[in-house]
Amino acid sequence: MLEEPQALDRMFQALSDPSRRGMIDRLGHGSASVTELAQPLGMALPTVMKHLQVLEASGLVLSEKAGRVRTYHLRKEALASIERWIAERKASWNKAFDRLDIFLAHTSTETTDE
Repeated sequence: MLEEPQALDRMFQALSDPSRRGMIDRLGHGSASVTELAQPLGMALPTVMKHLQVLEASGLVLSEKAGRVRTYHLRKEALASIERWIAERKASWNKAFDRLDIFLAHTSTETTDE
């Protein structure tokens, strides 16, 4: 496995919430302040901050504070680690399906030869 299991667990847990996924989608278009991230959600700022803390603890986002404004940025390398994990699983499944296809083709040939 390419990534530390606990790090992936935190990322998948963070992504399990639709509001946090929405924030990730928004941050995919560029950095945003807490207020900008909260606007489409219809949540109180403290609730939004809790979601952002989960995202930051998972390593999916980073924040910077300039004066009174906290801005969040997407950590694309964190998403790349999730993508690698999924790609590993997909490659393994594809190999298993390829073996099954070969087996079924071989079995089908044997059945028609008899």
